[in-house]
Amino acid sequence: MAMSGPSKHPHHHHDEEEGPAVFADINITPLTDIFLVLLIIFMVTTTAAVEAGQGAGAGVRVDLPKGTSRELRTAPRDFPVAILADGRTVIEGKVVDASELRTRFQKLLKDAPEAQVIIQADTGVAHGRVVEVMELAKGAGIERLAIATEADEKK
Repeated sequence: MAMSGPSKHPHHHHDEEEGPAVFADINITPLTDIFLVLLIIFMVTTTAAVEAGQGAGAGVRVDLPKGTSRELRTAPRDFPVAILADGRTVIEGKVVDASELRTRFQKLLKDAPEAQVIIQADTGVAHGRVVEVMELAKGAGIERLAIATEADEKK
């Protein structure tokens, strides 16, 4: 008597047509574990990346034009203003319009008269937009202005 896998009819001997029963069961527990670990890693790294972004363009990428001067020493009294490629102005991580910017400059002058406004303009920003922001700062009475650049790699 030939022995084969479990059969519906144990007393009949035409198992050869059906073939042995195969139990195909995929265990997805390890897969689930891997996805949970990846999810946790993703959540932790994004939180760390968000917390690391400080200054004017918190979480905003600005391509600074190249310049030969050394990096500016950023003191706590420095007030960075980012101008994005599309012309929007960002301070303290928020997009602001001209009137909000003027109000913020006046408050800055009251709080810290020696404060320096650092303009971080994207390379693609029109020159006129940078001048507008500088005029707003001058109009509010701020004397110290600087334009941020990236140090050029070539000596």
